[in-house]
Amino acid sequence: MDTYLETGRLVLRRFTAGDVELLVELDADPEVMRYLTGEPTPRDEIERKVLPEILARYETHPGLGTFAAHEKSSGRFVGWFGLQPTGEAGTVDVGYRLNRAAWGQGYATEGTRALIDQAFTALGMTRVVADTMAVNTRSRRVMAKSGLRFVRVFHVDFDEPLPGTEYGEVEYALDRSTWEAGGRA
Repeated sequence: MDTYLETGRLVLRRFTAGDVELLVELDADPEVMRYLTGEPTPRDEIERKVLPEILARYETHPGLGTFAAHEKSSGRFVGWFGLQPTGEAGTVDVGYRLNRAAWGQGYATEGTRALIDQAFTALGMTRVVADTMAVNTRSRRVMAKSGLRFVRVFHVDFDEPLPGTEYGEVEYALDRSTWEAGGRA
């Protein structure tokens, strides 16, 4: 296993070409996809687009990407966490997607905090950002508990807007100086 990072309860590793089933199962749950696309991701899209893009990112942006998350105690796949490049130098976007069975156990906050720390230490970033739909209160709570601070509400025009899109998207962020000063949650 190509371990990227470990937390108290999680092991984050690089995805491999053999991980199609994990992603298909994760994206098949309509509740998991509720604030993302509103519907399951088709298997052929995961095979031909999603997973190849995940694998390519490891090469094009060393240290960044989407990482499979497993419970240390059981080895069970719980979802993924990611640090993605943005158009702004020194800034990365943190995100996650967890199986419904892993919700409410603190994994989202634990993994997000670990990636924020990774961004500022090992990767030398100056800012970490995250966004979600304004109505996605659970993810907003995770962002705040992870140390990210509310920045703004913004609106995006979607071809097929999801229910709640009319309330906009929210951005949260944390800069290195605030993090260094202990401004984490």
